[in-house]
Amino acid sequence: MATTWQQRDLTRAVELPAEPLAVDRSAPVAEHIRAGLDTRLRALIAHDPGTRRGEDPEELHQMRVSVRRMRAMLLSGRPFLDRDWSEPLRAELGWLGRALGPVRDLDVLLDRLREESADLPADELAAATRLISGLEAEYRQARVELLAALDSDRYLTLLRSLADALRTELPTSRSAVDSERELRKLVLRQFRKLDKAVAQLPEDPEDEQLHALRIRGKRVRYTAELAQPAFGKPMQQLIKAARQFQDVLGEHQDACVAEERIRRLLRDFGEDVDAAVAFVAGRLVEREQTRRAERRTQWLPTWEALRSTAAEI
Repeated sequence: MATTWQQRDLTRAVELPAEPLAVDRSAPVAEHIRAGLDTRLRALIAHDPGTRRGEDPEELHQMRVSVRRMRAMLLSGRPFLDRDWSEPLRAELGWLGRALGPVRDLDVLLDRLREESADLPADELAAATRLISGLEAEYRQARVELLAALDSDRYLTLLRSLADALRTELPTSRSAVDSERELRKLVLRQFRKLDKAVAQLPEDPEDEQLHALRIRGKRVRYTAELAQPAFGKPMQQLIKAARQFQDVLGEHQDACVAEERIRRLLRDFGEDVDAAVAFVAGRLVEREQTRRAERRTQWLPTWEALRSTAAEI
């Protein structure tokens, strides 16, 4: 990725160390967390200029992923970190994630609905465009709020706090004599929480319950990424299985969200809604329901694959 003046300026402003941190597989857990934060902070800064420009939605996506991974590292590594230091930092990363979220969610939704509408006949496509126009106004306002967050002193203070942590050893609560064993325990702790949540599901889970599984699956994946330098291929396989599990449930959640938003857009037209708009909304809802049903048949096999892989680490 080419370095832009904005990226260089932000790197200088937060005083990011010149060289990325490397970590030995036997290093203390806190050092693995430190190296992981370094990687993700550099990625966040690299995608900041593109996020501001708003030309490529992938820039914002990668920036948001970096924030989520840093929060997951701090959460998983809590037994080894001074919580008076780590928890306020994790909370501020939560603020940044919430600032990025609305635009990213609308990026996904708008792209999805435009793609689903593209093959409609001309008159129905026009009606779909009218239906979706409400989201475009919402998107523009969300972009204003996102840019205000990125231009704020709070954002710069957060990045500086992260960079400060990279220059010295992280404040810890205890050290790990056997870091590989402790890293494995961190991963398995997150996996057991997911396993317990799956075991408690009813035969036909609610949409919200499957969404909660997706979040737990992300935590397994991100914690495995933290531990991957110490384990290599076995952890890579777990990461791959967790990603497949997460992707299926993510597509299920996207279908649920899209259906709900289409219905809301239709309600916003009121009682005098045009028949063509109502018809198109019905077609789009039907497609999302079909996709949702398909993903419901797929998530359990991906879970079995993930559980089998976790048993090998």
